[in-house]
Amino acid sequence: MEYERIIGLETHVELSTNTKIFCGCPIGFGGEPNTRCCPVCTGQPGALPVLNRAVVEYGIKAGLALHCSIHHHSSMDRKNYVYPDLPKSYQISQYEVPLCYDGYLTLGDGTKIRINRIHIEEDAGKLIHTENAVLIDYNRGGVPLIEIVTEPDFRSAEQVREYLERLRLIMKYLDVSDCKMQEGSLRCDVNVSVRPKGSEAFGVRTEIKNVNSFSFIERAIDSEYKRQIALLERGEKIVQQTLRYDEEKRAVEPMRSKEDADDYRFFPEPDIPQIVVSQQEIDAIKASLPELPAEKRTRYGKVWGLSDYESEQLTKYPNIAKCFEQMVEETKEPKLCANVMLTHLFRFLHTEEEKERAEFPLSVQEFSVVVKHISRSALSNQFLKQIVDTMMEQRKPFDALFDLKEFQVDEGETERAVMIVLEQNEKMVADFKNGKEKAIGGLIGQVMRATKGRADAKTVEKLIREQLT
Repeated sequence: MEYERIIGLETHVELSTNTKIFCGCPIGFGGEPNTRCCPVCTGQPGALPVLNRAVVEYGIKAGLALHCSIHHHSSMDRKNYVYPDLPKSYQISQYEVPLCYDGYLTLGDGTKIRINRIHIEEDAGKLIHTENAVLIDYNRGGVPLIEIVTEPDFRSAEQVREYLERLRLIMKYLDVSDCKMQEGSLRCDVNVSVRPKGSEAFGVRTEIKNVNSFSFIERAIDSEYKRQIALLERGEKIVQQTLRYDEEKRAVEPMRSKEDADDYRFFPEPDIPQIVVSQQEIDAIKASLPELPAEKRTRYGKVWGLSDYESEQLTKYPNIAKCFEQMVEETKEPKLCANVMLTHLFRFLHTEEEKERAEFPLSVQEFSVVVKHISRSALSNQFLKQIVDTMMEQRKPFDALFDLKEFQVDEGETERAVMIVLEQNEKMVADFKNGKEKAIGGLIGQVMRATKGRADAKTVEKLIREQLT
């Protein structure tokens, strides 16, 4: 029997507000344990939470970017469970009425992944397991999160990965989160079930908790898919449970039986008033949204004539897109700028962090000078790699390193080279005259070789056509 996967995601995105969701403690990764917490974070008797309004604004931004509707009135709830990293023995979250609902994210092939809801909540502390003890760091407790819950619309691990990559990029463009998976600011719970192909009924689902890398997520889904099919083929039942993925074993392991909402005994949070969001506030936040990656890709293709590949690569990192657009603004040469950025400058950014920062030794303006020389035909494209490499290595602008005349030949020298090439290549000349348009490419190449790449290819083509027509 052939089975299909049914996958849904719950993605936790840590918000990059200055302070925590219910108190004034600062937010930051790392640092001395238990130095960024207070009586509110640690659930001390009598300590009352006060909602950080910036968390609501960030949540609305995320919701609007994902085509969600926004509830004008939403509320906080207590999610009750006992675990050492949760000192109050409940988490303040949203259950009955979330901040955002009914959105979607579109994948590259047009598949719409429906988003059921986005709600705001507090993060828990962090357990640190040592050989002899379990230590608790409450610095992370009370850090604001949004949880983005999809419908079970995924049918492959590849779709899940693409969704998460696109979601992460949107959050970065919005500047609501740095989405560093290695630091836990983007974490994912994956719900997996299987069913016979063609069936409409859902199977028993399991949940893989806190997967924090794209490759781990793909492998975890594949592992659980195979495990569930093996159980069914042996005639055994799939048990609803919570799992963890063990990368060393490349397998999922049970953590506990899967909880339902009833297990958490949700009830309204009495210490936090209802969250009221006016339409005016929603409209103001919507107007402040930046151009998002999908919109940029469309504009790069339609307005600037870039390929899908170029548009995709240039929008992968917000700061790269910013540098690229600055170059285009200064030069009005989007195709040339895309070539400089993707073919030449990208070679000097070796890590993801370097690409995120897009920090080059020289300013964008210095590379724009080179693009302008090429666009004015004062400089051949063939020298681009040599020039960029030298500028980057010596950290000096073009004018401090080169004399433009080094790369140029005068028109008289170009004309002489053209005449010599035409005399020496009678067959190509005859082919061109007989209508073989491609033959002119060979003639241009011969002239460029004769001038060591210093002639302008457009000028060479013009001179050849003048001689042969």
